[in-house]
Amino acid sequence: MAEFVVEFGKDGQPVEADGRLDAAAYHRNHQPIWTVLKDHLAGQSGDVLEAGSGTGQHVVYFAGQTPDITWWPSDLHAAHLRSIEAWRVHAGLANIRPPQPIDLSDPAWSPAPSDGKGPDQLLAIFCANVIHIAPWRVAEGLFAGAARHLRADGRLILYGPFKRGGKHTALSNAVFDTSLRERDAEWGVRDIADLETLAESVGLKLAGTFEMPANNMILVFARK
Repeated sequence: MAEFVVEFGKDGQPVEADGRLDAAAYHRNHQPIWTVLKDHLAGQSGDVLEAGSGTGQHVVYFAGQTPDITWWPSDLHAAHLRSIEAWRVHAGLANIRPPQPIDLSDPAWSPAPSDGKGPDQLLAIFCANVIHIAPWRVAEGLFAGAARHLRADGRLILYGPFKRGGKHTALSNAVFDTSLRERDAEWGVRDIADLETLAESVGLKLAGTFEMPANNMILVFARK
């Protein structure tokens, strides 16, 4: 079951004086996620965009494991951007860039900040717990941007709950999906088949699926 459905900082969790937010889900899932990510990122060099960085805790942890990778965090919520920056400063890691606002629903989004001094070709895009709490056009924009900005060997890596063949993988995910759609008819747990079709339309393909704790999955997409 996905770990959050509301903006961090509005979920009753404490906020540090410097703006750092703490997501309970991070403490449960960052190590299982890294177990999969390390097979694609460990020992690599280049630039990785995190699309929808939330509190910023994941990007700090992953950057600590990959000193030769430059991480570019992003989000749309102002409170999240403040938290990401606060975690970046708190960690003191040289390979994390300041967070930038990115609206994935805009198919022309770019990983480069407003000054234009940023990456064009990305080793990977990592996106966790985003596309089910957003309209479908966000998934469309994410994949369109991935097709433009990933290197030839680049990967788009998604984490969250997904349906398989039109069916939920667990009862808890079905309940969660219903609650999402009740809140916003454009939200909902996405079907892997629909994401494969979307990927094919922009020249990507599903290259791997990984079962994760709490009925989540990681999907890895690569260029055809």
